[in-house]
Amino acid sequence: MKAKRKVSTALLKEQLFLESLARRCPQDVEVLKALGDLYTRTGSYAEGLAADLALVRLCPREPLVWYNLACSHALLQRFDEALAALEQAIALGYRDARWIRRDRDLAALKKDKRFIALLERLAREMKKVQA
Repeated sequence: MKAKRKVSTALLKEQLFLESLARRCPQDVEVLKALGDLYTRTGSYAEGLAADLALVRLCPREPLVWYNLACSHALLQRFDEALAALEQAIALGYRDARWIRRDRDLAALKKDKRFIALLERLAREMKKVQA
C-alpha cells in the first residue's frame, strides 16, 4: 500500500470542503464521486474505498461506480475484492478494455491470471458485438 502523497494546500482545502459537504449531504452522489476521486489522487486510498463503498450502495447499477471500487480495492492490495468489483462493472456494461489495461490504479492486478482471463473474455464479448 502506498503512503499518502504530499498534498498541496489547494487540494487540502478542496478535501476539507468536500468532506464537510459529505457530512451534511451523505447521500449526494456527485459530492461522493468528487471526494473519492480526490482521495485517490492524494493517496488516501482507505478513505477513497469508503467513498466508493458508499457510492455502490447509492448507485448499485452504475458500472463506473463499480469500476472505481475495483480500483480502490486494487490500490489497497485487496485483489479478490478488486476482481469481483471489476467483474460487476463489466456485468453492468463497463466496456473500456483499453483503459482497464492502462489504468495505473489496477497495475497490481496486471499479472493475475484472473485479471488476464477477464480481459480476454471482455475482448471476445466485444468482438461478438462488433460482428
